[in-house]
Amino acid sequence: MPTLNFKLNPHLFLRDPQHTELGQRIISASVKLIDTLGFEQFTFKKMAEEIDSTEASVYRYFENKHRLLLYLVAWYWNWLEYRIDLYTSSLASPHEKLKACIRILAAEKKFDNSFEFIDEEALHRIVVAELDKTYLTKQVDSDNKEGLFGGFKSLCKKIGTWVCEINPAYPYPHALVSTLLLTAKHQQFFAEHLPSLTNLPQVPNRYTALEKFLENVVFHSIAEIHA
Repeated sequence: MPTLNFKLNPHLFLRDPQHTELGQRIISASVKLIDTLGFEQFTFKKMAEEIDSTEASVYRYFENKHRLLLYLVAWYWNWLEYRIDLYTSSLASPHEKLKACIRILAAEKKFDNSFEFIDEEALHRIVVAELDKTYLTKQVDSDNKEGLFGGFKSLCKKIGTWVCEINPAYPYPHALVSTLLLTAKHQQFFAEHLPSLTNLPQVPNRYTALEKFLENVVFHSIAEIHA
């Protein structure tokens, strides 16, 4: 069992998989298979075979694979906010907090043994590759009304608060922060698959380059508008 759990929106699931052994196996297998196969080729049947269970058992936790993807992405944003809180709680100034936040966003994601049933490195690759599929849908408005994007919004609000503290006159904190989070994802995807669309190198120091790029975008934007 994990040492920590996140309280996620109950509309994301029929039964929270964090709290049962089977549920944790479902999450672990879904991360592995979506990372390996891609979301389009992933099915509950394949996952049930992976965990030596039945499709019916999976449907007791999630009504469909889109809700499962929403759950995984929501868990990821909660985990990221948890890590940001961990590394910024002792920092005094919003400038220091924002720099630390950008460092965490840009850093290579590795397995976190506080949550043994999830491979965060694989989950990060899923978010990079599949995030757009969670909200570029016909049902985005109804999903939003149910609060299914709460994890992303919560993180944006936290980071946006630091932006406003640094420059209260800056008029676009929400736009800047949501752009920051999506840019971090897009640039990593481009570096891996479409290198002509980015200046990040295809070598391990891409994470340092991404951090510097994000800092440049964010702090120049905040500083350039004073009224």
